[in-house]
Amino acid sequence: MSRSLPSALTFPNPVNEYAARATAGLVVVLAVVAVIVNSPIVYGLLALGFVLRVMAGPRFSPFGRLSVHVIVPKIWRKTKLVPGPPKRFAQTIGLVFSGTAFVLSLLGFGLAAQIVVGLLIVAASLEAFVGVCLGCVAFGFLQRQGIIPETVCEACNNLSLRQPAS
Repeated sequence: MSRSLPSALTFPNPVNEYAARATAGLVVVLAVVAVIVNSPIVYGLLALGFVLRVMAGPRFSPFGRLSVHVIVPKIWRKTKLVPGPPKRFAQTIGLVFSGTAFVLSLLGFGLAAQIVVGLLIVAASLEAFVGVCLGCVAFGFLQRQGIIPETVCEACNNLSLRQPAS
């Protein structure tokens, strides 16, 4: 049975924290390459990865699939389920940064693109190596301020709705 387009474009909820961290590590590697090479093509690939992950989580993203199907089950072998909406929000912020870098590089502002991606490297490194998701922190802040409705992520504020770690 084939999936309908809307169901194929859903973001997973919950998300394995370790898969998100592995994906962030892969983003760090590509982002460092982007800064070194300073080419619109590499910035475009970085932005495309974020587009794919924002659309449907790891389903269409090579980095997401590698994290979910290889790195986590065969190397890390850990599961910690966390709410999906903050992770999608974080991916969206990554898209804004990488998309901005892509446009800047197309317009000939390579140094500006490198600086923007440098900021992305800092955020992705915090996620990958420390387990701190800045986008998730921002999501929580916006939710507490009422800017993001609680209905977007009820599990974010209600610990009883979260699934236990295994």
